[in-house]
Order: sequence, then structure tokens, then C-alpha cells
Amino acid sequence: MSIYLLDIYRSPNIGVFIKGNDEFIFIPSGLSTTKTSKLSNYLEVKPIQSSISGSRLNGALSSMNSKGILVSKLTDDRELLILKKETGLNVERVPGKYTSIGNLIVANDNGAIASPILSDKDLEVAKRTLNVPIKTLTIADYFQVGSMLAVTNKGAIIHPNASKEELKLVSDTLSVDVEQTTINGGVPFVSSGLIANSRNVIAGNITTGPELMMLSRAFKV
Repeated sequence: MSIYLLDIYRSPNIGVFIKGNDEFIFIPSGLSTTKTSKLSNYLEVKPIQSSISGSRLNGALSSMNSKGILVSKLTDDRELLILKKETGLNVERVPGKYTSIGNLIVANDNGAIASPILSDKDLEVAKRTLNVPIKTLTIADYFQVGSMLAVTNKGAIIHPNASKEELKLVSDTLSVDVEQTTINGGVPFVSSGLIANSRNVIAGNITTGPELMMLSRAFKV
């Protein structure tokens, strides 16, 4: 198990563009063959090229575990068909007014953390699709919980200002240990600079040595 450093479109905010689990990663349409190959090989997963909502911001516009995939309500029928066909998973649009689903829901195969701004109908769709218990809360006074957390089935990292109560709730819901850290040289919105699964971790290319040590500790790599 290893940690790799990478940039996407010359940006260290790799988690904004890529979303993945233990089986595959969603890569924006048109990403170079070299970067696609690196991402696939580093995480040991199948790459799937597709836009979401006509955008290359796949990380911000989707949330997933190995049981299901949630996408922005603006995802078109063609994109939805590609994701369903290539993954074999249940893929559902979150129907509410918010479109950056990756910033509002984060999940592994044990549970999910959701933003309190989501409606009951949104949460019903999320629970049914991801097939896990869902806990709603804010983290460090932010409602964008998907930006505050990066999660695998082996561990999680969280915004450094998260409270002890929030740490416990996240750990209990996701059934993993949670570590407070930053990414990309001090960025507290940790999911923006990370792509991880149960095998390996890819961090933004300006992530520092101390941050890499925390990633290794958190994700058991």
C-alpha cells in the first residue's frame, strides 16, 4: 500500500475532478491517457471516462461507496447510462436544489455523513442508493461535510477544527478511525486534494511531508 502525489489539469485539487471507490474511478472525459493510466494503476481500479452534468468536476458532483452512486440532478440521461452500464451499480440523481453532491454527502461501505441542508427526500434517495445508515451533522461549523471529510473503508481524515464530538460521531457512523489533518500544504478542506480507496492513496502534488505522515496513519498505508 502506498501514497502517490499527482496533479490534475496542473492543479493539486485532484479530488475536485476525480471520484472513486475500490473498483473504479470516474475520470473527466478527455483527460490525457498518461494521467488516466497513472490514476488507474495507482488505485488498482478500472477507469471510467464520463462527464457529470456536462462538467469535468466529477468529484464535486458525485458521491459513492461500493453499493451505489449519487450524482447531481443535472446529470443527463447519457451520462447516467454510462455510469450504470460501466459500474453495474444503482446510480441515482439527488432531486433537491443542491447540485454539488460530493460536497454534501460522503460515504464508505459502513455509513454516510450528510449535510443538514439536504431535504428528507434527498436523504431517502441517498440512504436507498448507498444502502448504509446516514447521519446528518455539520463539521467545524461548515455544512459542506463532503469537503470536510475524505473516507475509505480503512480510515478517514477530517478538517483540523472538527470538535471531539464530531470526531466521535463520524467514527461511529463510518466505523473507522478518524484523523485531523490538512492537505496540499495547509488546506483544511481535505477531500479537495485527495483520492483514496482501501488499497492506496493519491494526494495533491504539493502535500507536505507531515501531511503525508498523517495520511499514512489515517488510511493505514
